[in-house]
This record gives sequence, structure tokens and C-alpha cells, in this order.
Amino acid sequence: MLVEALRRLEYRGYDSAGIATVNDGRLDRRRAVGKLVNLSDLLVHEPLAGKSGIGQTRWATHGAPSTRNAHPHRCGPVAVVHNGIIENFRELREELSEHGLLPETDTDTEPVAMLTRHYLDAGLSPAEAAAKTVSRLEGAFALAFLFDGEDDLIIGARKGAPLAIGHGEGEMFVGSDAIALAPLTDTITYLEDGDWAVVTREGAQIFDMENRLVNREARKIRMDAARVDKAGFKHFMAKEIAEQPSVLADALGAYLDGESINIPSEDLDFNKVDRLTLVACGTAYYACLTAKYWFERLAHLPVEVDIASEFRYREPPVLPGTVALFVSQSGETADTLAALRYCKEKADKIVSVVNVETSSIARESDLALPIHAGVEVGVASTKAFTCQLNVLLLLAIKAATARGIMPESDAAALLAELRALPGLFNAALDRDATIEKAAKQISEARDVLFLGRGLMYPLALEGALKLKEISYIHAEAYASGELKHGPIALIDKTVPVIVMAPHDSLFDKTVSNMQEVMARGGKVCLITDAAGAAQAGEGVWQVITLPAVDERLSPLLYALPAQLLAYHAAVAKGTDVDQPRNLAKSVTVE
Repeated sequence: MLVEALRRLEYRGYDSAGIATVNDGRLDRRRAVGKLVNLSDLLVHEPLAGKSGIGQTRWATHGAPSTRNAHPHRCGPVAVVHNGIIENFRELREELSEHGLLPETDTDTEPVAMLTRHYLDAGLSPAEAAAKTVSRLEGAFALAFLFDGEDDLIIGARKGAPLAIGHGEGEMFVGSDAIALAPLTDTITYLEDGDWAVVTREGAQIFDMENRLVNREARKIRMDAARVDKAGFKHFMAKEIAEQPSVLADALGAYLDGESINIPSEDLDFNKVDRLTLVACGTAYYACLTAKYWFERLAHLPVEVDIASEFRYREPPVLPGTVALFVSQSGETADTLAALRYCKEKADKIVSVVNVETSSIARESDLALPIHAGVEVGVASTKAFTCQLNVLLLLAIKAATARGIMPESDAAALLAELRALPGLFNAALDRDATIEKAAKQISEARDVLFLGRGLMYPLALEGALKLKEISYIHAEAYASGELKHGPIALIDKTVPVIVMAPHDSLFDKTVSNMQEVMARGGKVCLITDAAGAAQAGEGVWQVITLPAVDERLSPLLYALPAQLLAYHAAVAKGTDVDQPRNLAKSVTVE
């Protein structure tokens, strides 16, 4: 059960794995470096029985991937698994060394087990020792404790990182993700920040950071929403790219009612909004950059976009009339959550765009807008990105009509175009063979440049990110007009240049920049529509032709070839598409 649950969390990224169990009162553990199959193989040769256990797939922060640094960590009668970073681990190490407890690993987690043992040695009960340990920790963590001689006890605790308790009949579960618990239970209680819980087979007692007994809501989860399989595809990423027409249609169905957008106006009155602050990380940040164009062009709303990890440390002023909007696929991104909390008492409203409606970011927002993408397993975000764009565009249209900038008739026409988008996605997927051919040649390059103007500039950034994430090819993106301000020095016949250029109002300017690349021997892969290909395709190294689309919707459609280029390049190079090295799906540490 432990290994299967860990397998469902593989998408988060990891470099080692391990489990610990209590069997007939005896605590023992097994750990292995690398993929989960290595742990499975070890357990064949060295089985580990038990009816209580904990497990973890570790993504290295402190200490290189190795067996001794793998979780669970053990110190005498206690074993611990931990997601997060303990910031004061050095101070704890020094303190514990004075009591004769010395570290055996390089990790920040081991002092948690050491400190708990210290309190056990002082005569505290397991629950008291774990609670006192948790009160001493600084940083972000989700923790589970297992004790020698206690085969009906797990202690769980969270601060910053997510943790959920699953309810069964005569059995209980603790997990960092509902996906891991879905085959075991459909009833979940999410711990709030600062909570810790005493879990036995009969149930759970939950305490807040003041050690007061509290009640937390038990929620039913949809089993189909946590279903994880490849459905015949070679990789999860390929499946999730192919799912985009259907999930986009589902998302549109959830938000559109005739010609109206189902976003409660009482929760968000755009007539009272002076500015928007958009905050996110990674791919979600590029979704925010795209949304900036939409909000400013369609609704005439000033927009500031920030990377979450920079935003909170700049301590920017959040003025009256500001709506702070946070985008996160998991809803647990540590930097984004911290930025949200910074804005909590400053912004007029906190709005989030998330894929997990029960996540921390969703729960702490005034208004949470689900993207309805379904479970996304591939580390490189695909369908979640297009669904984020969809919700942000709907929000921009809502703002534009509420503020009287866009007439209702124009909004209705644009929504009609948006409803037709899933069909255009299907047509674009038919270009897969052409995209694969280009990607195989791109896979041989060491460096790749992406260019785009206007709404295509954030898409160029996203395309470059996808390529380097999963193929490990160095890729950079530039606004096309910036090319001659420095990057053109990089152009030669070995550097493919991906030009994202629908035949829109900026097409001619983008083509001028493309010609500058070709004049210097650059290999141009032009992604455009039929009109663009007819006008500028001659002499171009590769042309990928997409269906024509309203230029305001082009970021959604043009995400597809960017994703497929990265996917096929990675397959050609033989990299691990779904679990690229060094990356984690849900970044719950700073």
C-alpha cells in the first residue's frame, strides 16, 4: 500500500524513496536511491511487513541523493518523513550534539527525528514529544512520525506544506496529496497551517498551533478526479496534451451560461477595482504575463505581474483598490502562498486561479476560480496552462463588460469564438507529424531561441521553458523587437529560431525580425496560420501551420505546438519526459 501510494506521487519529482513500518511493535525501514522501482526491488529481497507505516519520495534540498540521506529518517525509537525545509536545523544539530545526539546524514530532516528522541528520552509520550518538536521547528514542513512499540499511532503535522488525513473504517491515512489517498478513501480532512494530529485506526484528534483540540471539515473527493493512468499513451504528457480539447470544453461549460460568464459579480466588482496584481511562478507566471495583455487591452485595467519569490521580498506597496490574483496549478506553491499571505490584509480582494479546489491557496482566497483541468501528472504543465489562460481570459472579458469598455455584443462574439476553440485544438493536433519532424531536428541543437511579439511573447517564454524542462536543451525567449538589442549576436546556422507569429496586427513586424535572422544564416521554424505561411513561408527552414484564430485567443492555441515541440524533442533525445531531472511538480518549498 505504501509503495503504491508513493507511485501515485511520482509526478511530483524525486531522487530517492523509502518506507518504515512497525511490525509486532518493532520499527524498521528500507530506503533506495533513484526510481521507485529500486525500492520495490529491494523490498522483494528484504521484505518489510507491518500494519502501520510511513513512506516518502524525497526531492533533495539539503544533502545529495544517497541511501543515507533518503527518507524516512530514524533516530532510535522514532522515524520521520518530511516534505519542506527546516530552516533552523543547524541550530538544532548543535543543541542536540550537547546531549550526545550526532547526525548521520546531511539533511535538514534528521534533526526532527533526533529532537523527538531527545524528548522521548526525557520521559515525554510520543504525542507530547512530537508536539514539542514541531513547536521548535522553523521553516515549512509536512511531517509524519512513526514510533517503535506503537503500532496504532502516527503523528502528522503541517506548516506551509500541505497534509491531509484520510478516513476509513478501522483504518486511517495521512498523505501530502489526495491523489495518493484516492484508492484508499474518498473522505479527506485537510490540516490547516500549524495543525498537528494524533492518528490511530479509530480516527484522528487534531490540534492547532496553540495545542487546542479543533474540528476540521471532512470532505468527499471525487474518485474520478484523482484517477491517474496513461490511457494508452506512451507518456502522461502526451495524454495531457491530447486532452486539451476536452478539458477546455469542460472548463468553458463550467463558466459559460449562454452569453454570460459565471463569475459572481458580488464577489468581484470590477467597477471598484483600480489595478490588478498578478503573482505566480514558472508556467503560471507566463499565464499571468499573457493575462496582462488581456486585462489592459480589453478592460483598460492597469496590471502588475510578479514572480512570487521576488514579490514578497520586495515588500511592494499594495494600494487601495487593488485586487491581488494568484495562479497556481497545485494551489500549494510555497512562494505563491507566502505572497498571498503578504497581500491578505492589504488588497481589497484575494482571488486565486487553481486546479485543486481544496488547496491552501484556494482556501485562503476570497474567491477561488478552478480551472477544471483534471489531474495533471506530467511535471511540465500543458493542459493546466491552457486552462489557466482560459479562466484568465474569461475574467478579463468579465472585467471589460463590467467596466463598460467592451459592448455586450462584442463580448458575445468573442465568447462564440472561444467556444469554437476546442475544435481548433483538434485540428491543430492533426499537425502532430509535422511538429514531430521539426522537433527531431531541433533535438540535435545545443541552443534554441524563441521569438514572439505581443501576446506571443509570453508564449515564446513558455515554449522555451517547456523545451529546456524536458529535453535539457538550452532555450531562451525574447520579444521579437529586442532581437537587435543584443540576442541577434547569437544567431548562426546551428541555432534554430522558433518564431511564433499568427497573421495578426503585429505579423509584419515579427516577420521583419525573422528576416533579420534568416539573413544571418539562422534556421527559422515559423509557427503561423495559412495566411502567414503564404505571405512569409518562402525560404523558411520549417513551417508549422495552425488553424486561423482570433488574435486575442491565439495564446491558447499556440501553446499546443510549443508543447509538442518540447515533447517530441525530449522523446528524440530519450529523456524522462514525465519526470525530468531535478524538477518537482508541486514546489512546496522556497
